[in-house]
Amino acid sequence: MRRDPVMRELIRRHGACGLADDQHTDPYKALVHSIMSQQLSTKAAATIARRFDELFGGAFPGPAQVLAMPEDRLRSVGLSRMKVAFIRDLAGRIHEGSLRLDELNGLSDEDVIRALTQVKGIGRWTAEMFLMFRLHRPDVLPVGDLGIVNAIKKQYRLRKTPSPERMMRIGEAWRPYRSIACWYLWASLDNAPDV
Repeated sequence: MRRDPVMRELIRRHGACGLADDQHTDPYKALVHSIMSQQLSTKAAATIARRFDELFGGAFPGPAQVLAMPEDRLRSVGLSRMKVAFIRDLAGRIHEGSLRLDELNGLSDEDVIRALTQVKGIGRWTAEMFLMFRLHRPDVLPVGDLGIVNAIKKQYRLRKTPSPERMMRIGEAWRPYRSIACWYLWASLDNAPDV
């Protein structure tokens, strides 16, 4: 609040940070849901997630169960062929042990991003949301997040859409709590990220 008057006003307006309010406790489930929700409304993603669980008897399936389920059955819940491939790639890497989700907490932010982006369908944005919402990393600034871009443009009264470099310069004042600053920026848009 002392370093940035714009952020000070956002904090006063929106109160306590709710960054940790909506998160999955299971990292595998969080990643599957992230893949499911890509390019979908929150409502559509929730419907697919519910049908996905129902396909497995109402419980969220483990990686081996996902791998054993025929593709056409997975697609029947509303998943595209590509999303089925992405979810299976994640499940396969976890099942074979090449991706150890239990070890991610001990890695640096960039190493977590590198590990997760090896999975088909998981890009930098998804990895950054995982860092913020699952691992509670306090200093993540997802410069590729359209909501953050729009909020910075609006709150800092910029005429042009800020470049990633400009966003990083503005965000320097928020270190080492850029994740929290992002929550306030999302809140300023009266919405939250779909993670």
